[in-house]
Order: sequence, then C-alpha cells, then structure tokens
Amino acid sequence: MKGFNTIVDQFEKLGNWRRVADAARNTVHMEAGEGEPSDNWKKRMLLAEHSPIRLIHYFWRWIKIPSWVSVHMVRHKIGIEHFVRTQRTDRTGIDRNDEPQGVEIEHMSEATVQSLIFMARKRLCSSASPETRSAFKKLKAEIEKVDPVVASVLVPECIYRGWCPEWETCGYAQTREYQYALKAYREGSKGAG
Repeated sequence: MKGFNTIVDQFEKLGNWRRVADAARNTVHMEAGEGEPSDNWKKRMLLAEHSPIRLIHYFWRWIKIPSWVSVHMVRHKIGIEHFVRTQRTDRTGIDRNDEPQGVEIEHMSEATVQSLIFMARKRLCSSASPETRSAFKKLKAEIEKVDPVVASVLVPECIYRGWCPEWETCGYAQTREYQYALKAYREGSKGAG
C-alpha cells in the first residue's frame, strides 16, 4: 500500500434509533414509543435487516483516495449516492489521459445502514484489495465512534454468511479467530430486546 493516505475528513450520522423503532412499531400497529431502544434490539434489527434500519444514513467524504479505489466503491449503487471528483478535461484543465489511476481524488457519499452492511461484505473481505479494505475500515472506525452496534454488523462476507463463498478462499473461515468473530457478530441476535 505504497503511498496510500486515504482519510475520512467529513462524517455525519443522519437519523436516529427512536425513529427506526417507531417505524418498526408502526408496521405492527403500535403507537410510537419513548427513549432509546436497547442495544440488543438494535442488533437484532440490524441482523434481520428489517426495512426501518434504512432510516439511518451516514454521510462521509474520503480524501486522498486513489481513483481506482473510488471506482471499487462506486460499484455499490442501491441505498447509496456517490459524488466523486471529476477528471473531465473541460472542468479540471488537465488532460484526463494524463491522469494515472492512482491519482488521489475526493469521494463523498451518503448511504443507508443496509447498503453499508452489503458494502462491508465485499470491501472487508480479504479478496478485496488492501487499499480498498483500508478505506472502508477507516469509514467503519468513524461509524464505531457514534454507533458501535452498527459497526458490529459491518463484517466481511464469510462472517455475514457463516461460511466463505469465494472461489479462492483465504482460509480465514477455518481459523479460531474466525469462530470468535462469528460469535461476536451473532451476539444479541436472540432473545428479547
């Protein structure tokens, strides 16, 4: 990862868990509640991926992200918007043919929790490039600061599924560390919240 300096320089959580809980209550013909839902309830909602979790969004901006890493991120399109610095010659004054794939750009996004769960499955996998994993891990660290329960469900595909579906597995799913990570991911998935 020579010269890789991607930074999350802007970050904001949009939406709140009370609204998620009230939307869930509405679906079962219940009135709005009060207070913050328990972490166990949040974790169960996230693991079940029920539609009210889409009421929580995150907004962020990566700076100094290599253009080719940004291209990996824009592959995700459901529940997420991307605003990426252009390389158009008429806007930058630089011949885009002279711009290398590794040129550092700015990449701004807003995404629902559900879209981030999907994104994490692909971008935290060992099959993803180290630079792409690093950029996503930096975003996950920002999420963990404001909502550790959400961060706890941002996991690679093998943990999400309980097995590795990749053509060429890295072997992580056969390790003791994987078993611990899988157990931690599933914590809070059963019982009353």
